[in-house]
Amino acid sequence: MTTLDYERHCAEIAGQLGQLRATLAGADLSATVPTCPEWTLGYLARHIGGAVRWAEQLVATGATGDIPEEDIPGIRGPEGDDLAALDAWLAETAELAAKTFGGARADTPVWSWAEPQNAGFWARRMTHEVAIHRADAAIAAGVAYEVAADVAADAIDEWLEIVRYVQRSQPEDSAAELRGAGRSIHLHATDAPAGLNAEWVIEFDEDGFSWRRGHEKATVALRGPLTEVLLAFYRRRSLDSGAVEVLGERELLDFWLERASFG
Repeated sequence: MTTLDYERHCAEIAGQLGQLRATLAGADLSATVPTCPEWTLGYLARHIGGAVRWAEQLVATGATGDIPEEDIPGIRGPEGDDLAALDAWLAETAELAAKTFGGARADTPVWSWAEPQNAGFWARRMTHEVAIHRADAAIAAGVAYEVAADVAADAIDEWLEIVRYVQRSQPEDSAAELRGAGRSIHLHATDAPAGLNAEWVIEFDEDGFSWRRGHEKATVALRGPLTEVLLAFYRRRSLDSGAVEVLGERELLDFWLERASFG
């Protein structure tokens, strides 16, 4: 399920990279990223651009398996923390992605590490890869972070789908522990546009969990502006930030956040 179509995802990859470039303008690339403390801002930017270039090559070649990093042109970006060089590289990355994804269809067969195995998976994955890491960059640079409401909602949908996929396919992952009948989580965006239905119910059972959009009572609820719910759910903002409200058994929400933290 996705709330955005393939064309929108394709446009968002370039759009999110453009917003990342604006976030980086004038920033200190040697600054530590608080949400990824082992990274500098410059490393983060190169990580983001490199991920998009990897996905672009997968789609461009119709890959039937993973492509080694050393076989992807320009994946590491410019050396050092030259902001102008980094900005030019990110702009080129956006152009490459726009051309390649725009020349494919959502159902174009392409290897992926999850499901589905097509270009649509990668267009969606890169939209949110950049959107969420752009939040990391904004936090490090000390600037405001904004994301379109439908993109934020789709990011939450996708994350739930990824966690569910990992739970089913990788029993050794901590996501396998997200089970236990009779417990539930409700995510509630308080400022979403009419018609977006930006509420989610996550229900645990003995085999794992399921989720759906909707407004229902739950063991614990996470409430707040949609962007803040997104950032808290992705562990980019503390539950104690004051930007969100937790109602009910917070321990269950902490349990989820600790075990859905791969990647």
